[in-house]
Amino acid sequence: MNELASGVAPAPDAAPAVRRTEAVPAITAAPAYTLRFGAVACAGVALIIGVLAFSSFNLGVLLALGSFGSTAVMMFTFPELHFSQPRSVVGGHFICTAVGLAALALFGPAWWSLALAAGVSCALMMLTRCMHPPAGSNPVIVFLVGPKLSFLFFPTLFGALTMVAVAVVYHRACRRTYPAYWY
Repeated sequence: MNELASGVAPAPDAAPAVRRTEAVPAITAAPAYTLRFGAVACAGVALIIGVLAFSSFNLGVLLALGSFGSTAVMMFTFPELHFSQPRSVVGGHFICTAVGLAALALFGPAWWSLALAAGVSCALMMLTRCMHPPAGSNPVIVFLVGPKLSFLFFPTLFGALTMVAVAVVYHRACRRTYPAYWY
């Protein structure tokens, strides 16, 4: 049956949404971890969250942020990924919190301003090559908490810097390479 008889034209070939310059390896299965790797990663996550929690609870310096939990998991289970590098961790958290604070101050606590903040945050992380998926939740945290501008520095900036410092020391103590690059 031809397209005139059926009334349905064949679908045009869709162009790829993103053009890649290098081949993307095919993922065939979920990664498998050894018991040792899992133990080292779990200990690293516990250490980094412990340092942030101790600082927040006992020293009176707020460094804990909800999105830092998934950041810790990424930094210790996939330390080689771009998302886990210092540039992405610090830059991503800083950008997303700054955009959230700006949107909240300019537009108020509306559903559309939060959506706009999330979208702009993602675009800016991509443009600055600081993509860090856990940081994408920072505008949501900002809108839920309604913090002051100082939230950009404590817990966001200094918390992210603390996480990077702990990760560098921990990975080197375990004889693992981190970071893959600084900038």
